[in-house]
Amino acid sequence: MAPSEASVSSWNCKQVAGWLRTEGFGEYVQLLCTQHRLDGTSLLVLTEADLRGPPLGLTVLGDIKRLALALRRLQRQNQARLEELGLDPAAADELSGRGPIARGTWGSEWSCTNGAEHRCHRADRSCNGVSEFCLGRPAHRSDGPLCQAHTNGRSRQHMAGRLDPELWKTVMSSVYVMFVFGFTVPRIPWAFAMAEACGLILCYIFLLILLLHKHRSILFRRLCSLMGTVFLLRCFTMFVTSLSVPGQHLKCSSKMYGDTWGKMQRALAIWSGFGMTLTGVHTCGDYMFSGHTVVLTMLNFFVTEYTPRSWNLIHTISWVLNLFGIFFILAAHEHYSIDVFIAFYITTRLFLYYHTLANTRAYHQSRRARIWFPMFSFFECNVNGPVPNQYNWPFDRPAFMKSLIG
Repeated sequence: MAPSEASVSSWNCKQVAGWLRTEGFGEYVQLLCTQHRLDGTSLLVLTEADLRGPPLGLTVLGDIKRLALALRRLQRQNQARLEELGLDPAAADELSGRGPIARGTWGSEWSCTNGAEHRCHRADRSCNGVSEFCLGRPAHRSDGPLCQAHTNGRSRQHMAGRLDPELWKTVMSSVYVMFVFGFTVPRIPWAFAMAEACGLILCYIFLLILLLHKHRSILFRRLCSLMGTVFLLRCFTMFVTSLSVPGQHLKCSSKMYGDTWGKMQRALAIWSGFGMTLTGVHTCGDYMFSGHTVVLTMLNFFVTEYTPRSWNLIHTISWVLNLFGIFFILAAHEHYSIDVFIAFYITTRLFLYYHTLANTRAYHQSRRARIWFPMFSFFECNVNGPVPNQYNWPFDRPAFMKSLIG
């Protein structure tokens, strides 16, 4: 005869064995009672997951389901004892057989990682057509279950505990948004000259690298190819885009050249001064996108690409000059912010795409490459793979420099 079910929590292993035999699970007495010493309290908190997983590892599906249902009946008959133990039997799912949800330390049994939602059956969880689904709590949390309420097709999440308003974080977010809206950089008259100075320093660094690099011809060819492509795109944008000047200090007016020779003289003056105000060249109408940013960024990428990775000082100086040059361009109010951002993006993407294709040997002989990138295919057809960073002295004298570098 099975022991009294009114005091299940006080059962010993022998009484649990008697209940198992009464319910028709005598074959599991050895496993549950003798090997794992299951008593009444542990029987009440036994779940279907416990039956399936180690160390029990039951494999007969019918026995697992029937034993899980018997355990659920036993748990419902001992709800008061389960609540004393800190368990919530009313929130258990009738079909899953996983057993009770722990209010504090056993909530991980109802983790929603499997995408399932477990309906709450307590009276205080359903009213006026509002149904809530327990989403479970992590095992280390003790602030009650997290439920999701569904009302008229809308859903909201709330915790069964108090939410900390954290007012200091609200104050910080308010200060942040006011700072962003009120942040402006006043015009610095000498900033544009500093931007061009950064470009000159980068240019001198690259020229020194170009002079000493063993594959200087390939480097110079790639620089000219990329620079020409970017400035060709810039010429197109200047032709189709007309923007107002970004600052009141800029006085721009259209100029008419009567003949082709006058236009060529103006182009020669710009090229001879490298388009810099430091050399007395002043241009207008190139506000989409920034040519100074293109030069700064392109030189920076060539310096960092064609020097060894261990030359951290050179790389740091190159990036600092690039970024400070961009800042000075903006601080001088010589370009709109979008001009600088577009120039930086186009230059970096074009440099990376070009070198990715150049370093991929299988792409050199591709018919698609010859069609879509004819200039690239022509310049890079005989370059097999990445260019190694090797250096030598390009002149016969002085001999000590040649021996020192080579």
